[in-house]
Amino acid sequence: AGRPPTGHLSEESVRGLLARLAGTMQASAILAIAATATAKCAALRHIGRRSAIGLAGSAAVAAVVPDAANAAADPTVKIYFGAGCFWHVQHEFVGEEVAALQRGPESITARTGYAGGTLGGGLKDGKVCYHNFKGVADYGSLGHAEAVQLEVPTSAVPRFAKKYFDLFGSRGYRHDPQDRGGEYRSVLGLPGGQASPLFPVIKQAALESQGGMKLYAGRGNEPDTIGDKAVLVYDSDKYPFYPAELYHQFHDDFMGPSYGKAYNSLQGRQYKQGLVGLTGCPDMDPVRDEGRYAKGFPS
Repeated sequence: AGRPPTGHLSEESVRGLLARLAGTMQASAILAIAATATAKCAALRHIGRRSAIGLAGSAAVAAVVPDAANAAADPTVKIYFGAGCFWHVQHEFVGEEVAALQRGPESITARTGYAGGTLGGGLKDGKVCYHNFKGVADYGSLGHAEAVQLEVPTSAVPRFAKKYFDLFGSRGYRHDPQDRGGEYRSVLGLPGGQASPLFPVIKQAALESQGGMKLYAGRGNEPDTIGDKAVLVYDSDKYPFYPAELYHQFHDDFMGPSYGKAYNSLQGRQYKQGLVGLTGCPDMDPVRDEGRYAKGFPS
């Protein structure tokens, strides 16, 4: 569904770009992510934009388009995006945060989570959880979709909106069409929804999208949108975002090779900084699993 890469940056070029972008305090982890991406570029060409994870190719754009400089004094807005499994979507937006906003490991804001459900009030016992053997606050039964929320300057919204619609490729299909159900519907949430002053920017990005994506007002609990080229737009004040479990932050996607230890390590780094954490749902044990990336679904 994605577009094939149009070029290839050498690992040395990416390292140089990102070293200048990230600064010495943040460079090591980001450079390791970039090295993983560039090393896999040739092998992943058939997967499309995943091959550069929005770091190698987009870093070149960031070097000549001063998005971060323009955005520095802007107010920020929290927006969430959903397009199938949230693991892949988070990975794409982490890359875009690095490339467009020069963010490092402790300033990346992309988080996996759930949004768009109102069944049972959208919560159960104050929680929204992934599918689990204990049946605790299952997000599907509450009507939610998987989503990724991030906080960006308002001047960067056009770029991030374009990034989102590019995920659907020229066919208007998401990355993982084998996942079916309302949990994987395409969603976009921002304060005010279609009444937001930022909505015209979102609408224009949809109109210009190569997949011909169309926007509809979200009403909650909808079925899957796959095959309809439809994106449901929610007022995030009415349909808030609920962060996912620690286990689901910076997780590998199952549709291809691992994203690499540098990317996965963002989970532990951000946990120690208090940027991600436990939600009260069945989850990994951050003490027991410290120093390694947890595998297998939590029970």
